[in-house]
Amino acid sequence: MEFTVSQIAEVLRGAVEGNATQTINRLAKIEEAQAGSLSFLANQKYEPYLYTTGASAVIVGRAQVVRQPVSAALIRVDDPYSSFTTLLEFYQQKARTGRRGVEEPAFLGAGTQIGADHYRGAFSYVGENCQIGRDVLIFPHVHIGDRCRIGDGTILYAGAKLYADTVVGARCTIHSGAVIGSDGFGFAPQPDGTYRDIPQIGNVVLEDNVSVGANAAIDCATMGSTIIREGAKIDNLVQIAHNVEIGRHTVVASQTGISGSTKIGDYCVLAGQTGFAGHLTLANRTTVTAQSGVGKSIKEEGVQLQGSPAFNLRDSLRANAIFRRLPDLERRLAALERDNPKPEKS
Repeated sequence: MEFTVSQIAEVLRGAVEGNATQTINRLAKIEEAQAGSLSFLANQKYEPYLYTTGASAVIVGRAQVVRQPVSAALIRVDDPYSSFTTLLEFYQQKARTGRRGVEEPAFLGAGTQIGADHYRGAFSYVGENCQIGRDVLIFPHVHIGDRCRIGDGTILYAGAKLYADTVVGARCTIHSGAVIGSDGFGFAPQPDGTYRDIPQIGNVVLEDNVSVGANAAIDCATMGSTIIREGAKIDNLVQIAHNVEIGRHTVVASQTGISGSTKIGDYCVLAGQTGFAGHLTLANRTTVTAQSGVGKSIKEEGVQLQGSPAFNLRDSLRANAIFRRLPDLERRLAALERDNPKPEKS
Protein backbone atom coordinates (compact mmCIF):
# COMPACT_ATOMS: atom_id res chain seq x y z
CA MET A 1 0.00 0.00 0.00
CA GLU A 2 1.12 3.52 -0.74
CA PHE A 3 0.16 6.85 0.82
CA THR A 4 1.44 10.37 0.36
CA VAL A 5 2.99 12.30 3.23
CA SER A 6 0.00 14.65 3.23
CA GLN A 7 -2.45 11.72 3.51
CA ILE A 8 -0.53 10.37 6.51
CA ALA A 9 -0.46 13.80 8.12
CA GLU A 10 -4.23 14.01 7.69
CA VAL A 11 -4.72 10.68 9.48
CA LEU A 12 -2.46 11.85 12.33
CA ARG A 13 -3.81 15.42 12.37
CA GLY A 14 -0.26 16.64 11.96
CA ALA A 15 1.45 19.46 10.08
CA VAL A 16 3.91 18.81 7.25
CA GLU A 17 7.25 20.56 6.80
CA GLY A 18 8.87 19.67 3.49
CA ASN A 19 7.66 17.75 0.45
CA ALA A 20 4.11 16.61 1.23
CA THR A 21 3.62 14.83 -2.12
CA GLN A 22 6.23 12.10 -1.57
CA THR A 23 4.97 8.53 -1.60
CA ILE A 24 5.36 6.30 1.47
CA ASN A 25 5.16 2.54 1.02
CA ARG A 26 6.69 1.13 4.22
CA LEU A 27 7.50 1.84 7.87
CA ALA A 28 11.03 1.60 9.25
CA LYS A 29 13.31 2.46 12.18
CA ILE A 30 14.83 5.90 11.81
CA GLU A 31 18.38 4.50 11.81
CA GLU A 32 17.58 1.92 9.09
CA ALA A 33 15.06 3.74 6.90
CA GLN A 34 15.49 4.21 3.17
CA ALA A 35 13.67 6.21 0.50
CA GLY A 36 9.93 5.53 0.58
CA SER A 37 10.00 4.83 4.32
CA LEU A 38 8.25 6.59 7.16
CA SER A 39 9.82 6.66 10.62
CA PHE A 40 9.35 8.51 13.89
CA LEU A 41 11.47 10.23 16.54
CA ALA A 42 10.19 9.90 20.12
CA ASN A 43 13.41 9.29 22.09
CA GLN A 44 15.89 12.16 21.88
CA LYS A 45 18.90 9.86 22.02
CA TYR A 46 18.00 9.01 18.40
CA GLU A 47 17.99 12.66 17.33
CA PRO A 48 21.32 12.38 15.43
CA TYR A 49 19.62 9.94 13.03
CA LEU A 50 17.13 12.67 12.09
CA TYR A 51 19.91 14.36 10.08
CA THR A 52 21.26 11.18 8.44
CA THR A 53 18.17 9.01 7.92
CA GLY A 54 17.22 7.92 4.43
CA ALA A 55 13.51 8.06 5.30
CA SER A 56 11.26 10.12 3.09
CA ALA A 57 9.34 11.38 6.13
CA VAL A 58 9.72 11.36 9.91
CA ILE A 59 7.06 11.90 12.56
CA VAL A 60 8.35 14.32 15.22
CA GLY A 61 6.92 16.31 18.11
CA ARG A 62 5.56 19.78 17.51
CA ALA A 63 8.26 21.20 19.79
CA GLN A 64 11.12 19.23 18.21
CA VAL A 65 14.10 21.55 17.59
CA VAL A 66 15.89 20.95 14.27
CA ARG A 67 19.58 21.79 14.68
CA GLN A 68 20.84 20.75 11.23
CA PRO A 69 19.45 20.44 7.69
CA VAL A 70 16.98 17.56 7.30
CA SER A 71 16.32 15.88 3.96
CA ALA A 72 13.15 14.08 5.12
CA ALA A 73 9.77 15.72 5.31
CA LEU A 74 8.68 16.24 8.91
CA ILE A 75 5.18 15.47 10.18
CA ARG A 76 4.75 17.39 13.43
CA VAL A 77 2.32 15.89 15.96
CA ASP A 78 1.59 16.18 19.67
CA ASP A 79 2.98 12.72 20.57
CA PRO A 80 5.18 10.94 18.00
CA TYR A 81 5.04 7.54 19.70
CA SER A 82 1.25 7.51 20.04
CA SER A 83 0.90 8.84 16.49
CA PHE A 84 3.08 6.04 15.12
CA THR A 85 0.90 3.53 16.98
CA THR A 86 -2.18 5.14 15.44
CA LEU A 87 -0.58 4.78 12.03
CA LEU A 88 0.15 1.09 12.63
CA GLU A 89 -3.50 0.58 13.56
CA PHE A 90 -4.56 2.44 10.40
CA TYR A 91 -2.22 0.31 8.28
CA GLN A 92 -3.51 -2.91 9.85
CA GLN A 93 -7.10 -1.87 9.22
CA LYS A 94 -6.37 -1.12 5.58
CA ALA A 95 -4.58 -4.45 5.19
CA ARG A 96 -7.58 -6.25 6.65
CA THR A 97 -10.03 -4.83 4.14
CA GLY A 98 -8.54 -7.08 1.47
CA ARG A 99 -9.58 -10.23 3.34
CA ARG A 100 -13.14 -11.16 2.41
CA GLY A 101 -15.01 -14.25 1.39
CA VAL A 102 -14.50 -17.97 1.89
CA GLU A 103 -11.60 -20.11 0.74
CA GLU A 104 -12.31 -23.75 0.07
CA PRO A 105 -12.35 -26.17 1.72
CA ALA A 106 -13.87 -24.54 4.81
CA PHE A 107 -16.57 -25.95 7.10
CA LEU A 108 -19.57 -24.09 8.53
CA GLY A 109 -21.82 -26.03 10.91
CA ALA A 110 -25.60 -26.15 10.84
CA GLY A 111 -27.40 -23.33 12.57
CA THR A 112 -24.39 -21.04 12.61
CA GLN A 113 -24.95 -17.39 11.75
CA ILE A 114 -22.08 -15.22 10.52
CA GLY A 115 -22.09 -11.49 9.72
CA ALA A 116 -21.27 -9.63 6.54
CA ASP A 117 -17.78 -8.87 5.25
CA HIS A 118 -16.17 -11.80 7.03
CA TYR A 119 -13.27 -13.99 5.89
CA ARG A 120 -12.87 -17.73 6.40
CA GLY A 121 -9.57 -19.26 5.33
CA ALA A 122 -8.98 -22.70 3.87
CA PHE A 123 -9.36 -25.64 6.27
CA SER A 124 -11.03 -23.51 8.93
CA TYR A 125 -13.77 -25.20 10.97
CA VAL A 126 -16.77 -23.45 12.51
CA GLY A 127 -19.09 -25.66 14.55
CA GLU A 128 -22.85 -25.71 14.93
CA ASN A 129 -25.08 -22.97 16.33
CA CYS A 130 -22.36 -20.34 16.55
CA GLN A 131 -23.04 -16.60 16.47
CA ILE A 132 -20.28 -14.70 14.64
CA GLY A 133 -20.38 -10.95 13.99
CA ARG A 134 -19.49 -8.93 10.94
CA ASP A 135 -15.96 -8.14 9.72
CA VAL A 136 -14.52 -11.20 11.51
CA LEU A 137 -11.34 -12.73 10.07
CA ILE A 138 -10.92 -16.48 10.52
CA PHE A 139 -7.59 -17.60 9.11
CA PRO A 140 -6.71 -21.10 7.85
CA HIS A 141 -6.82 -24.04 10.28
CA VAL A 142 -8.75 -22.12 12.93
CA HIS A 143 -11.10 -24.35 14.94
CA ILE A 144 -14.25 -22.84 16.47
CA GLY A 145 -16.34 -25.28 18.50
CA ASP A 146 -20.10 -25.50 18.77
CA ARG A 147 -22.16 -22.66 20.28
CA CYS A 148 -19.31 -20.15 20.29
CA ARG A 149 -20.07 -16.42 20.10
CA ILE A 150 -17.65 -13.97 18.47
CA GLY A 151 -18.11 -10.19 18.25
CA ASP A 152 -17.60 -7.81 15.34
CA GLY A 153 -14.11 -7.14 14.01
CA THR A 154 -12.34 -9.97 15.84
CA ILE A 155 -9.34 -11.69 14.24
CA LEU A 156 -8.42 -15.35 14.77
CA TYR A 157 -5.04 -16.14 13.28
CA ALA A 158 -4.03 -19.48 11.75
CA GLY A 159 -4.28 -22.44 14.07
CA ALA A 160 -6.13 -20.75 16.93
CA LYS A 161 -8.53 -23.07 18.78
CA LEU A 162 -11.78 -22.17 20.52
CA TYR A 163 -13.49 -24.95 22.42
CA ALA A 164 -17.29 -25.18 22.51
CA ASP A 165 -19.26 -22.39 24.26
CA THR A 166 -16.38 -19.89 24.23
CA VAL A 167 -17.50 -16.25 24.13
CA VAL A 168 -15.25 -13.67 22.42
CA GLY A 169 -16.11 -9.98 22.34
CA ALA A 170 -15.66 -7.38 19.62
CA ARG A 171 -12.30 -6.33 18.18
CA CYS A 172 -10.36 -9.10 19.92
CA THR A 173 -7.17 -10.62 18.52
CA ILE A 174 -6.32 -14.29 19.05
CA HIS A 175 -2.93 -15.32 17.72
CA SER A 176 -1.76 -18.59 16.22
CA GLY A 177 -1.66 -21.62 18.47
CA ALA A 178 -3.72 -20.10 21.26
CA VAL A 179 -6.09 -22.57 22.91
CA ILE A 180 -9.14 -21.13 24.64
CA GLY A 181 -11.52 -23.29 26.62
CA SER A 182 -9.46 -26.44 27.18
CA ASP A 183 -10.14 -28.36 30.41
CA GLY A 184 -8.96 -26.88 33.66
CA PHE A 185 -6.47 -28.90 35.73
CA GLY A 186 -9.04 -30.58 37.94
CA PHE A 187 -8.33 -34.01 39.43
CA ALA A 188 -9.64 -35.49 42.68
CA PRO A 189 -7.10 -37.57 44.66
CA GLN A 190 -8.34 -41.06 45.54
CA PRO A 191 -7.52 -43.19 48.60
CA ASP A 192 -5.36 -45.52 46.50
CA GLY A 193 -3.16 -42.62 45.31
CA THR A 194 -4.74 -42.29 41.87
CA TYR A 195 -6.62 -39.29 40.53
CA ARG A 196 -10.15 -39.01 39.18
CA ASP A 197 -11.02 -36.46 36.49
CA ILE A 198 -13.33 -33.65 37.60
CA PRO A 199 -15.53 -32.68 34.63
CA GLN A 200 -14.97 -29.07 33.55
CA ILE A 201 -18.38 -27.85 32.37
CA GLY A 202 -17.87 -24.07 32.32
CA ASN A 203 -16.54 -21.84 29.57
CA VAL A 204 -14.22 -18.91 28.81
CA VAL A 205 -15.40 -15.34 28.22
CA LEU A 206 -13.20 -12.74 26.54
CA GLU A 207 -14.67 -9.26 26.69
CA ASP A 208 -14.10 -6.57 24.02
CA ASN A 209 -10.61 -5.52 22.84
CA VAL A 210 -8.78 -8.46 24.41
CA SER A 211 -5.56 -9.74 22.85
CA VAL A 212 -4.33 -13.31 23.35
CA GLY A 213 -0.78 -14.17 22.27
CA ALA A 214 0.57 -17.15 20.37
CA ASN A 215 0.45 -20.49 22.17
CA ALA A 216 -1.29 -19.06 25.21
CA ALA A 217 -3.74 -21.36 27.01
CA ILE A 218 -6.88 -20.21 28.83
CA ASP A 219 -8.75 -23.02 30.59
CA CYS A 220 -12.51 -23.24 30.88
CA ALA A 221 -14.11 -22.97 34.30
CA THR A 222 -15.08 -26.01 36.32
CA MET A 223 -18.45 -24.28 36.62
CA GLY A 224 -19.29 -20.74 35.52
CA SER A 225 -16.72 -18.83 33.46
CA THR A 226 -13.04 -18.02 33.25
CA ILE A 227 -13.19 -14.30 32.42
CA ILE A 228 -10.74 -11.99 30.67
CA ARG A 229 -12.08 -8.46 31.10
CA GLU A 230 -12.18 -5.65 28.56
CA GLY A 231 -8.87 -4.47 27.12
CA ALA A 232 -6.67 -7.08 28.82
CA LYS A 233 -3.55 -8.13 26.90
CA ILE A 234 -2.23 -11.67 27.24
CA ASP A 235 1.26 -12.38 25.89
CA ASN A 236 2.59 -15.53 24.19
CA LEU A 237 3.00 -18.69 26.29
CA VAL A 238 0.79 -17.62 29.19
CA GLN A 239 -1.21 -20.20 31.18
CA ILE A 240 -4.48 -19.06 32.76
CA ALA A 241 -6.23 -21.75 34.79
CA HIS A 242 -9.90 -22.49 35.42
CA ASN A 243 -12.16 -19.84 36.99
CA VAL A 244 -9.46 -17.15 36.88
CA GLU A 245 -10.55 -13.56 36.32
CA ILE A 246 -8.22 -11.03 34.67
CA GLY A 247 -9.24 -7.40 35.22
CA ARG A 248 -9.77 -4.64 32.69
CA HIS A 249 -6.69 -3.38 30.84
CA THR A 250 -4.36 -5.68 32.75
CA VAL A 251 -1.26 -6.88 30.88
CA VAL A 252 0.23 -10.36 31.39
CA ALA A 253 3.71 -11.02 29.98
CA SER A 254 5.13 -14.25 28.59
CA GLN A 255 5.52 -17.47 30.60
CA THR A 256 3.28 -16.30 33.41
CA GLY A 257 1.16 -18.96 35.12
CA ILE A 258 -2.00 -18.14 37.07
CA SER A 259 -3.53 -20.91 39.17
CA GLY A 260 -7.21 -21.63 39.47
CA SER A 261 -9.79 -19.20 40.88
CA THR A 262 -7.30 -16.32 41.29
CA LYS A 263 -8.75 -12.87 40.67
CA ILE A 264 -6.43 -10.27 39.12
CA GLY A 265 -7.59 -6.65 39.38
CA ASP A 266 -7.86 -3.88 36.79
CA TYR A 267 -4.80 -2.12 35.30
CA CYS A 268 -2.34 -4.63 36.77
CA VAL A 269 1.06 -5.40 35.24
CA LEU A 270 2.30 -9.00 35.49
CA ALA A 271 5.83 -9.23 34.12
CA GLY A 272 7.40 -12.29 32.50
CA GLN A 273 7.69 -15.64 34.30
CA THR A 274 5.54 -14.61 37.24
CA GLY A 275 3.58 -17.27 39.10
CA PHE A 276 0.42 -17.12 41.19
CA ALA A 277 -1.00 -19.58 43.69
CA GLY A 278 -4.67 -20.40 43.47
CA HIS A 279 -7.64 -18.62 45.08
CA LEU A 280 -5.79 -15.29 45.48
CA THR A 281 -7.03 -11.75 44.94
CA LEU A 282 -4.77 -9.05 43.49
CA ALA A 283 -5.92 -5.45 43.97
CA ASN A 284 -6.19 -2.98 41.10
CA ARG A 285 -2.98 -1.48 39.68
CA THR A 286 -0.69 -4.07 41.25
CA THR A 287 2.68 -4.51 39.53
CA VAL A 288 4.53 -7.83 39.80
CA THR A 289 8.11 -7.81 38.53
CA ALA A 290 9.69 -10.60 36.46
CA GLN A 291 10.18 -14.07 37.95
CA SER A 292 8.22 -13.24 41.08
CA GLY A 293 6.01 -15.76 42.86
CA VAL A 294 2.85 -14.50 44.54
CA GLY A 295 1.51 -16.73 47.30
CA LYS A 296 -0.92 -14.47 49.14
CA SER A 297 -3.62 -11.96 48.31
CA ILE A 298 -2.81 -8.26 47.89
CA LYS A 299 -5.56 -5.95 49.15
CA GLU A 300 -3.88 -2.54 48.83
CA GLU A 301 -4.03 -0.89 45.39
CA GLY A 302 -0.91 0.23 43.54
CA VAL A 303 1.52 -2.12 45.29
CA GLN A 304 4.73 -3.19 43.52
CA LEU A 305 5.91 -6.74 44.24
CA GLN A 306 9.20 -8.53 43.67
CA GLY A 307 10.79 -11.82 44.66
CA SER A 308 9.74 -15.36 45.35
CA PRO A 309 7.85 -15.29 47.60
CA ALA A 310 6.97 -11.80 46.38
CA PHE A 311 6.84 -8.83 48.74
CA ASN A 312 7.05 -5.03 48.59
CA LEU A 313 9.46 -3.91 45.85
CA ARG A 314 11.38 -1.41 48.00
CA ASP A 315 11.88 -3.96 50.79
CA SER A 316 12.88 -6.58 48.23
CA LEU A 317 15.53 -4.30 46.71
CA ARG A 318 16.91 -3.56 50.18
CA ALA A 319 16.99 -7.28 51.02
CA ASN A 320 18.76 -8.06 47.74
CA ALA A 321 21.38 -5.40 48.48
CA ILE A 322 22.07 -7.05 51.84
CA PHE A 323 22.11 -10.50 50.23
CA ARG A 324 24.80 -9.42 47.76
CA ARG A 325 26.93 -8.27 50.70
CA LEU A 326 26.66 -11.59 52.59
CA PRO A 327 30.04 -13.00 51.42
CA ASP A 328 31.81 -9.84 52.59
CA LEU A 329 29.89 -9.83 55.88
CA GLU A 330 30.83 -13.48 56.41
CA ARG A 331 34.52 -12.70 55.88
CA ARG A 332 34.35 -9.78 58.31
CA LEU A 333 32.59 -11.94 60.91
CA ALA A 334 35.21 -14.68 60.52
CA ALA A 335 37.99 -12.07 60.97
CA LEU A 336 36.34 -10.74 64.13
CA GLU A 337 36.04 -14.26 65.56
CA ARG A 338 39.67 -14.97 64.69
CA ASP A 339 40.92 -11.77 66.32
CA ASN A 340 38.65 -12.11 69.33
CA PRO A 341 38.52 -15.82 70.17
CA LYS A 342 36.04 -16.98 72.76
CA PRO A 343 37.62 -17.71 76.15
CA GLU A 344 37.92 -21.40 76.90
CA LYS A 345 35.57 -22.81 79.51
CA SER A 346 37.28 -23.72 82.79
